[in-house]
This record gives sequence, structure tokens and C-alpha cells, in this order.
Amino acid sequence: MSQKNYILAFDTANEIIAVGVGKLERETATIKVLASCETPAFRASNTKLIAKIDAALEDAGVAKSELACVACGRGPGSFTGVRICTATAKGIALGLDLPLFGVSTLDAQAWDQWAKGARGEVVVLGDAMRKEVYPVRYVLNDEGPVRQNADFVIKAEATKEWLAASAERQTITGDALGKFAELFAPFGTLAPESDWHPTGAGLLRCVEAAWCNGAFDPDDRALGNPLALLPVYTRLSDAEEHERIKLAKMPEGAARAQELRVGVADPKEGCCASIPVEPGLEDDQGSSVLPAGFEVRFVPLDASWVGEVEALEARVMGSDAWNAAQIIDDLPRSDRTWWAAFLTSDAAKRTVEHGSDTLISYAGGWIVDGGVQILKVATDPRYRRLGIARSLIEQIALDARDLGAHEMSLEVRITNTGAHRFYEELGLKNIGVRPRYYSDREDAVIYEGPLPLPHHDVAGMDLMINDIARAHEGVPSSETLIFAIETSCDETAAAIINGEGEIIADVVASQIDFHARFGGVVPEIASRKHIEAIAGVAFECLEQARETLQNPNLTWKDLSAVAATYAPGLVGALVVGLAFAKGLAWSCDLPLVGVNHLEGHIYANKLACPEIEPPMVVSLVSGGHTMLVEVKDWGEYETLGQTLDDAVGEAYDKVAKALGLGYPGGPLISKLAEKGDPRAIKFPRAMLHSGDYTFSLSGLKTAVLTYLQKEQQADREWNMPDIAASFQQAVIDVQIAKARTALEQTGAREFCLGGGVAANPKLREAYEALCDELGVRLTMPPLKACTDNASMIALVALERYQADKFFDFDCDVAAHVSLDDSY
Repeated sequence: MSQKNYILAFDTANEIIAVGVGKLERETATIKVLASCETPAFRASNTKLIAKIDAALEDAGVAKSELACVACGRGPGSFTGVRICTATAKGIALGLDLPLFGVSTLDAQAWDQWAKGARGEVVVLGDAMRKEVYPVRYVLNDEGPVRQNADFVIKAEATKEWLAASAERQTITGDALGKFAELFAPFGTLAPESDWHPTGAGLLRCVEAAWCNGAFDPDDRALGNPLALLPVYTRLSDAEEHERIKLAKMPEGAARAQELRVGVADPKEGCCASIPVEPGLEDDQGSSVLPAGFEVRFVPLDASWVGEVEALEARVMGSDAWNAAQIIDDLPRSDRTWWAAFLTSDAAKRTVEHGSDTLISYAGGWIVDGGVQILKVATDPRYRRLGIARSLIEQIALDARDLGAHEMSLEVRITNTGAHRFYEELGLKNIGVRPRYYSDREDAVIYEGPLPLPHHDVAGMDLMINDIARAHEGVPSSETLIFAIETSCDETAAAIINGEGEIIADVVASQIDFHARFGGVVPEIASRKHIEAIAGVAFECLEQARETLQNPNLTWKDLSAVAATYAPGLVGALVVGLAFAKGLAWSCDLPLVGVNHLEGHIYANKLACPEIEPPMVVSLVSGGHTMLVEVKDWGEYETLGQTLDDAVGEAYDKVAKALGLGYPGGPLISKLAEKGDPRAIKFPRAMLHSGDYTFSLSGLKTAVLTYLQKEQQADREWNMPDIAASFQQAVIDVQIAKARTALEQTGAREFCLGGGVAANPKLREAYEALCDELGVRLTMPPLKACTDNASMIALVALERYQADKFFDFDCDVAAHVSLDDSY
């Protein structure tokens, strides 16, 4: 096979789509620019990017089949813009089976200035929104730009002082000048407005420089692993930033109690002294094991645990232990990240509490100059060699990466040979010795290396290979194979279906653990996790299909179409899935199928009963929707009624939060309600007698909160099971009453469920009783198919594919669409 000699590079980190096509000159490690195209996007990159890639390739006279590799801008820039670029690039790279490399959007602009003859100091100021900028200073010599600082974010006003720190006359460029040109003009020479954005040629020059530095090789698939490429953010999500500030503060009224705890802590006993530990925690190989019935939970370190941290410090750090004051001083700093591990016996609870959970390990890092310096790693000796320290360091590495770091460094005692082996296993290298570093004059060994991130393929999520596909193992497939993606909320899912409607593969990566500590889904975190996981989930889905079909040579080009959820849902999450699907479909010359997420939940019933046919009534109950739908035919829907305010799942979450149960609330309340009396408390049944199909959950939620407040004021202990059971029964009564009316008035003889709340056991029992009474057939999705999954999207996609209902590459996502409207 002849060698491929061309590279495609593109960037959508700001309001410009930049695309470059170049020829790879392997003998000289240079790239000849064949095409460089720049087009204003105006927040429409997702609709214009594929067309601009086609145009650039046509200008260069290069076919996609001639590409050797792909490069994309990683930012920093608009978070959504960077994710559109990265997701599309991942889809293209997987589809064409090519290496994928990332370059800095800001570096590309510095190379553009260099190509135009600029020398000396050049500052690129990227627009970071919120009156902030991404500033990078470069020194341009005859060989190229030399970066002077790592990526970071700073307020526009504070940038004036940063610019003034240079004694040299500097050229200033970057899209932040579109907002702040007047503010920054006194500090240098502003580049022409036409130079404020990256170009395709600048991206290619970035790649060429990386080639010379060993960071790029068009033939190195390991170096260009599409699963590993991630955007540059420079900061955590707002929820994580606010959490850091909150957790670093001592709880009101807790400062004195903390002093007392610190004062009586016995370093010899350590922070775990109050937890009974079973004998025999050391196995034959000397490795620790957890006590029976316990598990480890990882959460950001809360200042209320300072006493326990100080006690463990004293126990394992000796004369170099920090005291409580030092720990409290370090926690709130914006350039720090601290995580802790706790021993807990409640697997359902996703929070940690004093008295019931025990701190057994912690670690902290300082992010500075593009790296993270590990400040502390400590683990109770009884729980070492369980991978706890590794997990904590990986969490710190994830935070550090989002804050712009790419390397890790630390010091360790020269005599601590076990720690040396551990850090070397993480990929860090011994780069020297710091003499007499510790307080007892012992030398420290310095370790340094790339961030030891957890596997990028599923972003640290639990990867679930669903049983849905298992029933069809070994069944010969038709020639039709459709790949479907679902990213509307907090699950990254992929599935492959054949022409007979058999699910060949089904994979889900759940983000639930990342959102649990915030009490609900955080849209920005969801989007970040989708971009981390999507390529790995897609790859695993293809691997499962190969196994199911007993065809190890199955490739993306053997597919018939690519499908993705386009609406409704979280826009930032939907964008990742649709952009990836576009890249994959374009690269393999396959049609693109868009799917309505709600229609997918209706079709999920086919997983339980493939032969069901309309007319039917469907109850869609989830965290985002509560509605009754009349299905007149597949693709023909009439919404009979929906909630005026909270969805059922949302109400469950809010009540669970009020009860201190954690997130997600549905399973927790359902489990608690099993022990309670559903008639104990008379909560309101809003809209029960409204005469229509409208729902309202806000009043019920408020009634529960009011009841809790009154009980608290009366100094009465909450009867949690009764509260949960009574709340749940109020929800079920209204759902059943509305469903009864819908079945009687429409005359439908089939009733179905859909959505995450459809997995609720009591709700399912109530619907079974209703349908038995009315003589109506009830179909319910398998429990695993109630939550978001790609199999249901694949079922819709198959019918749309067979009807030639395709999307163009200029399609976009939507947060809200009506199920009743055809598309």
C-alpha cells in the first residue's frame, strides 16, 4: 500500500473556522501548506465545519483517502467551540483509522505572526469570556516562536499589569482584542484585525514545530491516539470552582470543635482509630484488604476534616507533618487541588459524613507554570497497596490538566524505595536529588513526568457492556449495520443495530459519580466527560460488535449509517455526540441520521417486545420530562399532557436532597420507601382532578419540604421511610389516574413506559395493576433500557434509515423540540 502524504488540520476555538491542508515531507520533517481557509463562524461551527473541510481539501486537490493524519486545535478558547473541533476530529480519525494530534490555538497565532515577519516579543490574548483572557507571551526569533508561559486565565483588567511587566516593546494579537483593544493598546503594538484569529497555515506550522520537537509523527499511532486527545480548559467548571471555595471554608460553628478535635488527636492511633478493623488485613503477599462490607469513596477534601488530616499527617509524615493551620491555609488557594479517600459502609450513599465515614488517605497538588507539584500523599498504613494513592493522584492530575498543567513533579525521601517504585509505575522519572531537603536532613529524590491520567477512553467512568446485545450473539447479521450515539445528558452511550432490529452491541459510560457530589447533573462537567469518553465508548462498541458477529475485521466503513441524538437535551452534551457522529459519517461516506431523544424512549419498549404496534399510550417519566403521549403510528405522536413545572425525576432528586439521601434520588427514595407506610402522611395530589393530562410536581415537592421544616421545628425526628413512601405514593397516584383517563378516552389497548423513572418498582407494579384491570397490554422497557442508552436511539435510526430520512452535515442540536413535530 502506498504511503499517505497529506495532513488535515482545523480549529474552531473561537469565532473563526480555520482549516489547513498540507503535504508531509518526511525526509525533512516539514509540511508544505497546500490550502489555508478561514471563515467566520459566529457560533455556527457545528453547522459549517464539515463543509469547510470539504472545501479546503478540494482547494488542495487532496482526497480524504490520501490523508495520513489529522490535527485539531485544542484551545484554549470557547469551551463549546473547542469541543466541536475535538469531537469532529475524533470521529474523522476513527473513521479513517488515522492518528490524531492536538495543537495550541494560541501557538498557531504566534506562528502566523512569525510567518509575517514579526520578531521579538509577541503576546497572544485569547478571549476567555466573562471579561477574562488567555494570555501567552512569545519571543519570536528566526527559528520560530518560543513560548514564555503556560496557558492560564486572567481578568482583562489584571492583564494590564501582566503586559506592563515586560520591558520590551511587544506586538499584541488575539481575538480578545475584539473586546479589549482599547484597554490593551497602551501596552504594545496591536496587530491588524485580520490577524486576530488562527489560520490553517498557522495550525500546520504548529504541527511542523511539534514534528521537530518529537511531539508529532504522522506514522506513530500511539503518539496520535484519538482516544487520548483532550481540549485545553485552564480552569475547572464553575460547579467545581465553587465547591473548592466552599469546601475550603470551615463550617459555621465548627472552628472551635475543630480545635478541640485537633487538640485531643492521638497521632499514635491515627485518624482511623474509631473504626473497628478486622484482624488479618494483611494477606499472604503483604497487601492490604478492605474490611468486609466497606468500600472506598473519593471526594474533594473538605476543611471540616482538617483534624483527621492533621492526625494522619503526624502518624505517617513524622517531623515533616503539617499542622492544622498549614492545612487550612493551603486548602482555599485557587492554584491548589486536594482530594481525599474515605472508608464507607454505605454503597448507596455518595457523600461522606463525620461519624459514619473515615478518612484513610489524602493528596494535594499545586498547579504552577504548566505543571502540578504534588505537595502531599498520605495513606493510613492499614489501607496501603489498594490503589488508593494512585486514584487520588489521578484525580489531582485530572484537575491539573483542566487548569492547564501537562506535567507532574514531586519529591520523595531517598530511603522510601517503595514510593520510588510506585512513582515510576506512574510514568514519572528520577531526574535528580535535592540534598538535605527534609527537616531531618535526609535527601529527596525528584521525580518528574507527564500527568499520570486515568485511562482516557472512558474518562474514569464505569463502562457498562449491556446485556441487551447478548441475546443475539452468533446470529448472522444482515448487511445493514447502523451505529448510534446518545449524549443528551450524563451518559455517553453507543450501540450498533442490524437490519432486523437486533442490537449487536450496546455500551454505556455513566457519569453519575462525577455529578453525585453536586446533587444533580452539572452541564459543563457532562460536556467535558462526553468529550473524554466518546471515542473510547465508540471503539468499545465496535469491538463488541466484532465479537458478537464473529468478524474481527469489521471496520467503521462496513457500517450503513451513523446516528446521533440531536434533541432535546443539554446543548453542550448533544454537541459532542452530533459533532463526533458527523466526523465519523463524513470520513466513511455514510449517511447521517438524527434522532429525537424522547422518541428513543418510546422505541425502548421494542427491546422488551419487538412486535408491539401502535396505537398506544406512552408515559414518559424521567428527570427532564413527565408526559403522556398518544402514539398513533411510529413517528406520529400527540402529546396529551405534560408537567407544568418539575419532572417526576427532578422531584425525586429534590426531595432526596432535602432528606440528606444524596443523588440520584429516585433509587434512594424507592429503597427507603420499601420500609415505610405510604398512607402515613397525606401529601397533596396536584392536578389529580384537573380533567386533563397536565401534571405538576412543584406543589408536592414544596409540601414535603414544608412538612420537614415543621417536624424539625417541633423537635420531632423524621420518619424517613414513611416520608419517602408517602411522597412516592402521591406521585404514583397522579400518574396512574392520568394514565387511566388517557387509556379510556383514546381507546388504546397498549400502554408503554419510558424514561429513567420507569425503572421504579412501585410505579411498574401500579401500572401492571391498572392494565390488568382495564384489559390493556402493558409493555415496559428492560430496567437497563429505562435510563439513557444508545440501543433505543439505534431502533429509531433503523426505521429512519429505511425511510431515507437523513440529516445534512449542516444540522445542529436543539435543547427543546416538540415530539409531535415531524423531522
